[in-house]
Formats: sequence, structure tokens, C-alpha cells
Amino acid sequence: MTARAADRARYDRATAHLDAPVAIVDLEAFDANADDLVRRAGGKPVRVASKSVRCRALLERALAKDGFAGIMSYTLAESLWLARSGFKDVLLAYPSADRSGYAELTADPKLAAAVTVMIDDPAQLDLVDAARDGGREVVRVCLELDTSLRMFGGRVRVGARRSPLHSPADLADLARAVVRREGFEVVGVMAYEGHVAGVGDALAGRPLRSRAVRLMQAAARRELAERRAAVVRAVRAVVPGLEFVNGGGTGSVQHTAAEDAVTEIAAGSGLYVPRLFDNYTSFTGRPAALFAQPVVRRPGVGVVTVLGGGYPASGAAGADRLPEPYLPEGLRYDPQEGAGEVQTPLLGSPADDLLIGDKVWFRHAKAGELCERFDALHLVEGDAVTATVPTYRGEGRTFL
Repeated sequence: MTARAADRARYDRATAHLDAPVAIVDLEAFDANADDLVRRAGGKPVRVASKSVRCRALLERALAKDGFAGIMSYTLAESLWLARSGFKDVLLAYPSADRSGYAELTADPKLAAAVTVMIDDPAQLDLVDAARDGGREVVRVCLELDTSLRMFGGRVRVGARRSPLHSPADLADLARAVVRREGFEVVGVMAYEGHVAGVGDALAGRPLRSRAVRLMQAAARRELAERRAAVVRAVRAVVPGLEFVNGGGTGSVQHTAAEDAVTEIAAGSGLYVPRLFDNYTSFTGRPAALFAQPVVRRPGVGVVTVLGGGYPASGAAGADRLPEPYLPEGLRYDPQEGAGEVQTPLLGSPADDLLIGDKVWFRHAKAGELCERFDALHLVEGDAVTATVPTYRGEGRTFL
């Protein structure tokens, strides 16, 4: 029996009492992935990216481990909710235009002490001030650096379109603008190199593209390490008491941690290890989060149909954004139908061994987005479900 076949047998036994659709997290795999992130971080704390987890119980489980500290959130409403729930260090990774949220933040000392907001433009400070509604609490802010690699005089750009701040002078100018302004305090710098951390460099069947990605990422790491160090020096000249410099992501943990200028690493997807993280040479994780759909039809030889399953992930549309039929091994989508809204045909010889009511296990393309489809995660240890915990959705929270 292969390791994957053994996992399937365990998951089927653990969830035999549960009707599909159902979502699980294998705690042994989750904990092993967490330990690997800490190992790769080389002594620097790992800040958990909540968008890749979207379950308070599992955020707490990660943060209870040595080597993890703080949360990186994705909306202001989520940040405030987490802070009210007892999380004391929440870094909002994206600028917000949530006026009511800012009114709450600036009126509550506990929230203002726990939550740090992201900015890359003085206009974002104007929005906060306009929303204060009498709130006088000092707002902790983090400045975001654009990490994109610019080549050939800027004619070629590689990386996500995030912050407009690219140079040390850009960051220092914004830091001075914040320092001059009452009601705000610069506490951190963030630089997320998504073109390194979030792009696989070992694409199956595409050796030339894989080599091109590795060359690009090596160049990007060299350029960013030098520029990030200069940025931090420039900001510290304005704000000597800077608390943290955040960088990295699941795919670049050890590379980013090697930079002296970086004080903490962000990672979240590496806890669940969705299918988009199969194509990396820098690490190998264990799939921890899966969902099962029930077989509801047997249309013919080599075909079964499962309920639903059309859960595409965000990003540029493509086959790599679809869930992967994972267990039993050897199933594939019908190219004429793909992953369907209410039913999904699956092709392959393993279909002939599946009966009506059997479970087919899938891996989502991305991590936390799976939790927008399920209100609970069943936590598996060995061949038993030992706990069932709510996702954000299960707690009535849909932040985006």
C-alpha cells in the first residue's frame, strides 16, 4: 500500500460517521509543516498569515508552538475581531478603506495596541483621520515596500502590483510624513516577495520554464536583499525604534530569513500545503487540509460523478486553480466539464472501484480559501476525528 493509499484508508475510517461534503485537517501533517516552517526560519519568528488558515482554533494551535509569533491578517474587520478574541499582535497586510473599522480602532485602547495597519500612501492616513469620529488613540502603522524586480531600465517588471514605494527614499519620505503627523506611529516595514515565495520553481513537464523561474528568483532575491537592507537603514534613520521588518512567505522562508535586515517571516499556506505548493525545490510539505465529495453517480466504465466540487481558487484563471482529485490516486477531470457547480464527473480506472456514497478526497489549489466553502474542519489524528472546530464561515464571519 502506498503512503497516499494509507492516508486515504485513514481518512475514510476517521470520517466514516460523517456525510460528505466534509473538510478535514490532518494534525500530524499540520504540526510537521509547522515544525518545518520554524526550522527554515532559522530562529526568526514566523508570523501566521491568517488568510491561509481562516480558523481560530488552528491559528491558536500554530501560535502555541515555539517559533511562531503574531498574526498577519487580511482585512481590518478581521483584525479587530481577532484582537477582541485575544490575539495581541495583529498586522493587517493590506491597506483598508473601512471607515467604521477605523472609527472602532481609534476609539479603543486595546484594539489600537493590538492592531497594526498597512500604508503606502499619505492619503490612507487622511482616510483614517476622517473616520476617527472622536477617537484619539494612536494608530500603529507599517510601511509596505514594493518588492518587484525591475529590469532593462524598468521596461520589464516581475512581481505583484502592490505598493508604489520602491526605493529607500520613497520609504523614508513616507516615514517622515507619518512622524510629523499626530495620531500615528511607524512600527514596522513589510516587503512580500510574492514572485519568489508564491511561484513554484519545479513545474512538472516544463523544465525550461522551471529553469527560467529559478534564474528569475535568484536575481530577485539578490536585488531585493540589497534594496531591503538599504530601505531598513533609511527608515531606521527616521524611526530608530522600528519594531519589526516582515518579509517572505511559505516558498521563501529560508532565503528571506537569511537577510540580516529582516526580523520576522510571514507564512501560512505552508501549514495546510495546498496543491500550488507542490512545485518547489526549496521545501517539501505534507498535504494537511483536504475535502471530500461523495460519489452520487456511476455513468459508465471508468467514470464516477461526485456532488459539487467546483471550488476554484483566486488568481489568474487556469487549470492550476482547480482542486486536485487526490484520493484515490489516478482520477482526473473530464476536460469537457471540469469541476462543476453541483456535480463533477471524474475519469480513470480507480472510478470502477468506487461505490455510490464513497468519498473522493480533493486538495484545494490554495490554502485558506477552502474554509470559505465549509463551516467546520474535522481534525484527524491517526484514524479518528478528535475534534471539530469552526472555520471563519462557521463563526458567521465572511470578511471578503
